[in-house]
Amino acid sequence: MKVTRATFDDVMVPNYNPAGMVPVRGEGSRVWDQNDAEYIDFAGGIAVNVLGHCHPELVSALKEQGEKLWHLSNVFTNEPALRLATKLTDATFAEKVYFANSGAEANEAALKLARRWAIDKHGEDKNQIIAFNKGFHGRTFFTVTVGGQAAYSDGFGPKPGAIEHCDYNDLAAFEALISDKTCAVMMEPLQGEGGIILPDAEFVKGVRELCDKHNALLIFDEVQSGVGRTGHLYAYMGLGVTPDILTTAKSLGGGFPIGAMLTTTDIASHLKPGTHGSTYGGNPLACAVAERVLDIINQPEVLQGVLKKEALFRELLGAINDKYQVFDEVRGQGMLLGCVLNEKYQGRAKDFMTAATNEHLMCLVAGMNVIRFAPSLVIPDEDIKVGLARFERAVAAVVNAD
Repeated sequence: MKVTRATFDDVMVPNYNPAGMVPVRGEGSRVWDQNDAEYIDFAGGIAVNVLGHCHPELVSALKEQGEKLWHLSNVFTNEPALRLATKLTDATFAEKVYFANSGAEANEAALKLARRWAIDKHGEDKNQIIAFNKGFHGRTFFTVTVGGQAAYSDGFGPKPGAIEHCDYNDLAAFEALISDKTCAVMMEPLQGEGGIILPDAEFVKGVRELCDKHNALLIFDEVQSGVGRTGHLYAYMGLGVTPDILTTAKSLGGGFPIGAMLTTTDIASHLKPGTHGSTYGGNPLACAVAERVLDIINQPEVLQGVLKKEALFRELLGAINDKYQVFDEVRGQGMLLGCVLNEKYQGRAKDFMTAATNEHLMCLVAGMNVIRFAPSLVIPDEDIKVGLARFERAVAAVVNAD
């Protein structure tokens, strides 16, 4: 059956508007389309393909598990899920793990757990959830309302209540908002969709202290920042602050759908049998792949390599900007970087992304003013150099078109 980009318009719900080319295969940090044209991938499936495309060890893990056991109901457990949960708890603050299929589902579980914990321990009045403007936590109705971008949650009728927002990195505003009625605070330790924004050290420590003061749970959404992307296995490890609940997905499966919520034994005890569930969460295929991802990423040489690759990106992007003067700054950490457009090019991030695609480079945006790179953590230096040469041609095309 012959399919093309035009088939998308015929048969798919129009909530996406994909590029004109259709990728058909990938290897490492390179992808080929239906016409066998080759692209370098700096998008990583939006910070998902943490080891690139078709990493041989992940392919092997999938094949091995695919010949053993694909799916069971949660009336049973399975070995890959138990091994992965053990490795996650060994590597983090957490003592208990809940598996889901995506970051949104992991966040939904975290928010439901926080509400249930508060009701059980403190009563129904302790129900306020605080999150941050420009935050992003998924597309379920609960998580998109907690996310700090009203455009994503408007237009669907009455929203879940007792959810409030303040500006990221504004500790005074947060302190004015939090109270003994707050049950949970959800934040990204590096805002992704909101523009690749790092937290100030004083801010993140202040949030933790105020959560402790008001007996509120601190939830870190590490769906985008986790599994090595910042050069730490999880971003919280570089901030000197430990959350009560952490969510992880995207890179955890290296491209295979999986999400997880990590927490302590005491907090986890409030999700008793029947209070929450997921048909596919913790299925053997996903957990077998994610276990291999974690084994590969959680090694000092890989995590240190992420910071070396960040330095190479910054050096080459600095040279491009010296020539074309389009960015105010490059912000972010590790292999999650954002080029912030200066005043002259405000609102034109998508123009740069489109120009990059035309130059056979896959990249992303984070809002209207930030070009986002989230490549494989093990992308070869040569692919970084070739990719940024293509990006320079894309920048030149946008600049010279004016």
